[in-house]
Amino acid sequence: MSRFYPEFAEAFAGLLGRLKGRSVAVVGHARPDGDCIGSQVALARVLAARGIPCVCVNPDIVPRRLAYVARGTRFIGTDEALLLPQETESVFVDCADHARAGERLRVRFPRPAGAVDHHLSNGGFAEISIVDSRSAAACEILAGLFLDAGLAVDAATATALYAGIVTDTGQFRYGSTSQRCFVLAGELVSRGASPSVAGYELYERESAGKLQLLQLFLASLKMELGGRVCIGTLGTGVFARTGTTAEDTEGLVDFARCVDGVDVGVLVEEKADGGFKASLRAKDPLCRLDLVAGQFGGGGHACAAGLNQKAGAGDFRGLLLAALAERLKIVDAQRAGAGRA
Repeated sequence: MSRFYPEFAEAFAGLLGRLKGRSVAVVGHARPDGDCIGSQVALARVLAARGIPCVCVNPDIVPRRLAYVARGTRFIGTDEALLLPQETESVFVDCADHARAGERLRVRFPRPAGAVDHHLSNGGFAEISIVDSRSAAACEILAGLFLDAGLAVDAATATALYAGIVTDTGQFRYGSTSQRCFVLAGELVSRGASPSVAGYELYERESAGKLQLLQLFLASLKMELGGRVCIGTLGTGVFARTGTTAEDTEGLVDFARCVDGVDVGVLVEEKADGGFKASLRAKDPLCRLDLVAGQFGGGGHACAAGLNQKAGAGDFRGLLLAALAERLKIVDAQRAGAGRA
């Protein structure tokens, strides 16, 4: 009997049946994080154990800190994925929409067999979409589905799933962290996942360049909208100057979010072509940052979202602040209404 996700038991069984006898590309999003890589590795391993050959596809390489999760699993980039046999099926994980993996992969896999995701903005783009925005991570969903179905979860698979849960819950600190997260984490530890290894690999291997990047980000922080929004900016060329890459921005925005009195923390990356990338983080799900990011073609969760703006977008900072100001007015009204209830 299904214990964790009974509502998805039929859909997951259908997906497994659909993939039987086929080769599968497990597709993740650009600039992959722990939940993305963990989901890809875990699903690929479980499918392979059922005799379904898999390859993991990412437009970007596996981040250094997640190499321990990906060890032993084949990852390929977009160029190589375009050469896969035409009959290859695809399953997207941790992708709010088709485009998160890049336009070329969207075209290559126009009708994904399945998708497993937890983003609030996911409208269901696969033939079999297993989407639960109440879950903290795609790895949480997969862990529950595997255990519900009685599938074997070995130590490497448990390690991958645990990494995804621990990163997307902010080490079990974010509001999306539920009792189910802890129960599943315990199940994964019992199957070989090591909290100490995850803690070291994910959070205790910072480079000197990452610390320089953090210094620059902290120095750029500015309080806006009466101290309710804290924005930091990384200018063009900063990665070359510090010897870092985009993956080293992971976690920086939380320093803006954690300031007392701040509702929303923002990290803005200025691109060489004049465009911008922004990461948004909130403390209260009423902020619905997915809706704010959606105004700029982005998406995500209520408390964590992201967006990309091409060059020529005008006063991006001003437009973003205006959108956040309008959202905070709605938040204030909702809070006031709840106080009167």
